[in-house]
Amino acid sequence: MFKWLERWKIATRTRNGHRLQVKRTRYARCKRQVRKMTRCRQVPVPEQHRHVPPTFCLPDVHTEAVQAALAKHKERKMAVPMPSKRRSLVVQTSMDAYTPPDTSSGSDGEGSVRGEDTPTSSQGSLSMERWISRAIHGSTTSSTTSSSSTQSGGSGAAGRLADVLAQTHVGESPPPPCSVPTGRVTRLTCQGVSVLLILPSPVFVCRVPVSSRVSAKIQQLVNTLKRPKRPPLREFFVDDFEELLEGLIQQPDPNQPRPEGAQMIPVRGEQLGVVTNWPPSLEAALQRWGTISPKAPCLTTMDTNGKLLYILTYGKLWTRSMKVAYNILHKLGTKQEPILRPGDRVALVYPNNDPAAFMVAFYGCLLAEVVPVPIEVPLTKKDAGSQQIGFLLGSCGVTVALTSDACHKGLPKSATGEILQLKGWPKLLWFVTESKHLSKPPRDWFPHIKDANNDTAYIEYKTCMDGSVLGVTVTRIALLTHCQALTQSCAYSEAETVVNVLDFKKDVGLWHASVMNMMHVISIPYSLMKVNPLSWIQKVCQHKAKVACVKSRDMHWALVAHRDQRDINLGSLRMLVVADGSNPWSISSCDAFLNVFQSKGLRPEVICPCASSHEGLTVAIRRPVDDGSQPPGRGVLSMQGLSHGVIRVDSEEKLSVLTVQDVGTVMPGAVLCVVKSEGVPHLCRTDEVGELCVCSVATGMSYYGLSGMTKNTFEVRIPRSASSGEYPFARTGLLGFVGPGGLVFIIGKMDGLMVVSGRRHNADDIVATALAVEPMKFVYRGRIAVFSVSVLHDERIVVVAEQRPDATEEDSFQWMSRVLQAIDGIHQVGVYCLALVPSNTLPKTPLGGIHLSETKQLFLEGSLHPCNVLMCPHTCVSNLPKPRQKQPEIGPASVMVGNLVSGKRIAQASGRDLGQMEDNDQARKFLFLSEVLQWRAQTTPDHVLFTLLNSRLTAVTVCRSLTCLQLHKRAEKIAALLAERGHLQDGDHVALVYPPGIDLISAFYGCLYGGCVPITVRPPHPQNIATTLVCSHPRHFTRVSHSACVMTSQAICKLLRSKEATAAVDIRTWPPVLDTDDLPKKKPLQLHKPSNPDLLAYLDFSVSTTGMLAGVKMSHAATSAFCRSIKLQCELYPSREVAICLDPYCGLGFVLWCLCSVYSGHQSILIPPSELEVNPALWLLAVSQYRVRDTFCSYSVMELCTKGLGTQTDSLKSRGLDLSRVRTCVVVAEERPRIALTQSFSKLFKDLGLHPRAVSTSFGCRVNLAICLQGTSGPDPTTVYVDMRALRHDSDVPETAEFGIFQILPGVRIIIANPETKGPLGDSHLGEIWVHSGHNASGYFTVYGDEALQSDHFSSRLSFGDTQTVWARTGYLGFLRRTELTDASGERHDALYVVGALDEAMELRGMRYHPIDIETSVIRTHKSITECAVFTWTNLLVVVVELDGSEQEALDLVPLVTNVVLEEHYLIVGVVVVVDVGVIPINSRGEKQRMHLRDGFLADQLDPIYVAYNM
Repeated sequence: MFKWLERWKIATRTRNGHRLQVKRTRYARCKRQVRKMTRCRQVPVPEQHRHVPPTFCLPDVHTEAVQAALAKHKERKMAVPMPSKRRSLVVQTSMDAYTPPDTSSGSDGEGSVRGEDTPTSSQGSLSMERWISRAIHGSTTSSTTSSSSTQSGGSGAAGRLADVLAQTHVGESPPPPCSVPTGRVTRLTCQGVSVLLILPSPVFVCRVPVSSRVSAKIQQLVNTLKRPKRPPLREFFVDDFEELLEGLIQQPDPNQPRPEGAQMIPVRGEQLGVVTNWPPSLEAALQRWGTISPKAPCLTTMDTNGKLLYILTYGKLWTRSMKVAYNILHKLGTKQEPILRPGDRVALVYPNNDPAAFMVAFYGCLLAEVVPVPIEVPLTKKDAGSQQIGFLLGSCGVTVALTSDACHKGLPKSATGEILQLKGWPKLLWFVTESKHLSKPPRDWFPHIKDANNDTAYIEYKTCMDGSVLGVTVTRIALLTHCQALTQSCAYSEAETVVNVLDFKKDVGLWHASVMNMMHVISIPYSLMKVNPLSWIQKVCQHKAKVACVKSRDMHWALVAHRDQRDINLGSLRMLVVADGSNPWSISSCDAFLNVFQSKGLRPEVICPCASSHEGLTVAIRRPVDDGSQPPGRGVLSMQGLSHGVIRVDSEEKLSVLTVQDVGTVMPGAVLCVVKSEGVPHLCRTDEVGELCVCSVATGMSYYGLSGMTKNTFEVRIPRSASSGEYPFARTGLLGFVGPGGLVFIIGKMDGLMVVSGRRHNADDIVATALAVEPMKFVYRGRIAVFSVSVLHDERIVVVAEQRPDATEEDSFQWMSRVLQAIDGIHQVGVYCLALVPSNTLPKTPLGGIHLSETKQLFLEGSLHPCNVLMCPHTCVSNLPKPRQKQPEIGPASVMVGNLVSGKRIAQASGRDLGQMEDNDQARKFLFLSEVLQWRAQTTPDHVLFTLLNSRLTAVTVCRSLTCLQLHKRAEKIAALLAERGHLQDGDHVALVYPPGIDLISAFYGCLYGGCVPITVRPPHPQNIATTLVCSHPRHFTRVSHSACVMTSQAICKLLRSKEATAAVDIRTWPPVLDTDDLPKKKPLQLHKPSNPDLLAYLDFSVSTTGMLAGVKMSHAATSAFCRSIKLQCELYPSREVAICLDPYCGLGFVLWCLCSVYSGHQSILIPPSELEVNPALWLLAVSQYRVRDTFCSYSVMELCTKGLGTQTDSLKSRGLDLSRVRTCVVVAEERPRIALTQSFSKLFKDLGLHPRAVSTSFGCRVNLAICLQGTSGPDPTTVYVDMRALRHDSDVPETAEFGIFQILPGVRIIIANPETKGPLGDSHLGEIWVHSGHNASGYFTVYGDEALQSDHFSSRLSFGDTQTVWARTGYLGFLRRTELTDASGERHDALYVVGALDEAMELRGMRYHPIDIETSVIRTHKSITECAVFTWTNLLVVVVELDGSEQEALDLVPLVTNVVLEEHYLIVGVVVVVDVGVIPINSRGEKQRMHLRDGFLADQLDPIYVAYNM
């Protein structure tokens, strides 16, 4: 034998009352359990617990191992930041009204009883503490061991995590890189671009208040993540999917264990004996016993109280089965067209408490030669797995379902009494098989009983790991041979009594209860076990049963419930079949049961574990040996070796071991081998773990209707295995090996196997370890599920458990943290997600167990609704790609040939030349807009320039209009007001605080007439004065802009002087306020005319998406050039009408609202965006009513129309809304185009006549308010798909994100430059957009007068090439691409594509990410996410999502958000914040104010629903 065989540990069992000598086993019960049970005998049972048996649990996972792994953390408080949860989300359940759930093992698929807290739980916990204390301090006298543990102080990441946390102090964290004083103007430099920043006093940007608990938790998380992780996989860069898969292959560890044994030889079972009196088929056996011994009892059933319910004799079974066979063949349908024929499939739907009716129907189907398909009773339309069962019935062609009368009455029915058609189920004819509903067969009718053949006997359903249901066909010869093999192995004889606790419809419960040997089966229903767990033992004693078929859970229940039962005598048992003996934890149940009941007559050799599967039927079973010549085998195996599929015998003193017991030898007449679980089925070595395969007649034949899967499972040809002859092997789905003496050992199942980073882990092992961490106080032992999900091309472990209602938030979180440490320390694998759900919420199987695939599906769909979630992506995700090296950029050493650099065309383009364009523009002769207005007032005094609309319910009404002359006269009076009451001088700054309307326009031109510099300022909101005054624009705008006075309307004046406003801002700090509703009647003596067109015309102030308040200076020359460029691009003339639905306070929106109509002479129809909140259709109705050809809006307006009018298109069409005349519909924005929104808008209103070509997007920025704008004669707007991975590395842009095309305005030149080297870039290369234009802004307005800021931002020059041209840096990344489209001159069109702002780009892991890319991915993950914003803080990615739904869905979003960002962007989310709808701040252009959101989050001002700190 090999070395590992020589070290095999064989435990000896002794008889005659001597204590069982048990080696340290993984799940064996220790002395404390024996003491606990001894005390249990002396403690009376309280009345409230008499009928509530304890919850079934996996036996204690070597508690000493888990506690040893956590010993060094025992006295330290966990420093893992707890998630923040809104109080309304914390539901406190009344314990008085609470009923514990039905609990079960997540492994054996069956439920258990209620009431985990037994009357002795408190005493047991005291004993447990003593035992744990002994284990931690190195006690070696215990008789339990750890199944899958490591030595104390293991090298797991969670152990190191707590070490770092214990030494971490938040107060010692280093300060942020920069701090910004509040309440004043501050200059910041970002990416080489200097900008101005204005922050109100209570807002912190780079330094947060010390008292901020949010920032403290984030700093705590940062300190936690500083600890070294386990060695990552080989570093690589992902260029495509093939490289990703190649990089994910972990480099082999030279120290990992490898198999060393020789190739195994298939093991052959004993010869199947030939007995002359064995019947040729099961139907023949039934006929024999039904006629020879008709009064012999066949089946005894019990009610829920344990009383005798019914005794079915073999005579009654024979006659009733014949009656069922006759009726289904001759009474269904007509004689000419019967519904059922031999070979057809029939569903058997019987409850678990009616085995007699099922047995009659089952053998009736065999006699009729139809194929029964036993299934569970559907209780509701939403039963877990019900749809998959229906699919199986449909694929089997089932049209008839046999059921009992009681079950038929309990099926879900409609209001008319008809049985509901369940989702996914075929239409069934329900047939009741009670004798009173059946016709007697004629006396001369007898079923045709044939010898067993290869016809299908029955189909047993199997639920796979992914939730799909397969039908395993078992032939008649296989069924007969299997019964014969069981008879030989178990030495069954006639008239023996068998107590059966198992499911009688499938598996072991069906096979051992056959009619082969005329045995008497006493069936114990599951409902009785819930009430009286000792019922099966009582029936063994009462009937002196020779055999009992149980599971380890039944033995465990009996252990806790036996109390002071003194009349128990198990001496009659010769065989105790443990159906789940293949499970690793069953060994502890067997040992503990023997320890307690050996004094009750139970002999050690009676316990016979077996291994079975749907495909292989019974694979192996331990034989009852009277002489004890062959003691059971046990092996102490290294968990490290098993994770690599290698058997290594370890020392029993170590904790990282798994102790397994044998399940006997191979069945008679079968050949068993172990093959590799992956790839070609080659034989394993003798010290290697693989999948067990069986070659025997007594196995399943196929998966019904699935020939491909059948070939791979039931027709496996093993190379070099001549022992099997010509017969193929069948895969059993069991993982194990063959030990000394041909003993079979099982260590897990294929369905429970999780391969994480190349190592194998069994779900049951993870369950056992998790439950060893003080589960009694926090979760239900039997209600836990472990599965793996695929994230970033590797499997990640997820643990879901039901939380007890009396567990507090802090206690549960501490338990979760300890579970993570235990699993990481024992199994050396990180848990990706640990979730606790409320009790009784996990989907259940028909027998009460957790439906694993449904639970996994709910988790992936975001419908699990957990109450606590702890994500650990930093711990377990180690295969993140490494960013590749940056490509060498184009620099001064590059060779330039013409317009080619490094082999590519220089990325530069320009719009039409304004100087060479001939038109009849009379306004060109005027240098100033004030002169243009005066000229129009003289030439066309009655021409309407502006029309202001408002909404009254559903009508479009004209609120006010303004002609050229009216505007001129009102501007004159305002100029006089500034001179008389304001006493202003030329060049003084005036703040215009008006709502969107005509008054704002009049005040602007009044300032121009008076020689003042206007600054438009948004007024405070009347319903939120304090916030909008202090934390928003008006007060700070006036202070930063050095405004000499404030002009506003009478209503705004009253608002500024109100009590609420004065309480927020002292009125004395305001400059003088002028009311333009009270104007002087006289005109000014002389209108101001600027001496130089380069003088300042107005200041344009706005807050960027990064939270920076910046004002740019616009000269008179730039303003006139700007208006002319827009006029030529959009072909605006006095006869045109343009609809504008924009905020008129900054950027292109202000220019279109106030300036363009005066310059071009067209009529502007003004629609304040706030009016759309009353009537979302106002803008579109105005466009239709005025037959507008050109219209401008913002993204917020377009989104409001898309969401608010999505279901009203038909009613709008009936009201006459027509958009067919629209030529251009331009969205004004300073960001990347939102292609999805514009396309949705186009598709939604296509039926109203809107042409998709009309919808486009403009682009502008601070240095140039409009660089690109779709004109009337330009090419159609198109999109290009860009590889986001290339964008992260600032590399060449291949074609996969979505960007819209831009058309450059006349008079504008752009070039793409490297933001660091300032060198030009080639075509399709990502870089910063630089612009040269006559309407560029002159510079930033700064109170410091620092011109260096302007020279760097507004007066940049290329480092080589065209070094003479002065460019302005936009601060936006983009690229140019020459398209196949042609412009008016016939030249190929150069299209500009904007990627995002440099200020918003996030530098993470050496790569540049744009927030909109991550936000788009997050919004797609769940239907309840309406908006998302991301930002970074201390190198952590923070994702804020708005939840439009129940607060109970908040925690569902945490795993989904983490998953999608990992999958699509290769980033780990540090913090997930779930907030209410509307919390993410959005400016007037519909752009997210991410930095304001960050400041509010760090200052703990968001009132989040839930904040998750990912570990």
